[in-house]
Amino acid sequence: MMAAAALALFVVMMLLAGALRTLIQRHRTGGSGHRRTLSPRGSLGWSALTATDIGYLTVGVGGPLAHWLGLPPVSVLQHPPIHVLGVVLAVLGILGAFGAQMALGASWRIGVDQSERTALVTSGPFAWVRNPIFTAVLVTFLGLALMVPNLVALIGWALTLTGIQTQVRLIEEPHLHRLHGEPYDRYTATVGRFLPGLGRLRPNRHARHI
Repeated sequence: MMAAAALALFVVMMLLAGALRTLIQRHRTGGSGHRRTLSPRGSLGWSALTATDIGYLTVGVGGPLAHWLGLPPVSVLQHPPIHVLGVVLAVLGILGAFGAQMALGASWRIGVDQSERTALVTSGPFAWVRNPIFTAVLVTFLGLALMVPNLVALIGWALTLTGIQTQVRLIEEPHLHRLHGEPYDRYTATVGRFLPGLGRLRPNRHARHI
């Protein structure tokens, strides 16, 4: 039952934060917001996005499938309260990810176009953390992994975390610094990366990424 629920929530996540958000973006701006194809195959940006996508599938599909094929759960996590916590985290994460995507408005993108200038959004959930979409996504997939806590799902979550960290730290943050300069430096110095107050940057940290 829990494996089926995890798979269903994964599908909801992909439809809401993926397909529906893309349709909304296209309706509002005329473009899909997808820039991932601009990263050459094998590049750091391509690798980060690919690792994240594989992580998503490994948690959302691989975890339930491995459960149905008989892979035992990690015993320390195989308790009903942890499963319930997983459901709560997954639902809250899905809603939070979609809400943060909508708060980003026309600046919402998947991937980076180095030649494109987008507005720096620092209001709403972006006043609390710099990457609320990714925070909510990580919460979602942690919840899905706790619903079906086998080794496949946990490895998938670790891969998701690695891909997102790489995308944010090595691709998006240097890009936004080049794009917005001092206003972005002030923003990163006061607002945490994924959690409030954590991951704030001193201005000279950006120089290392250029």
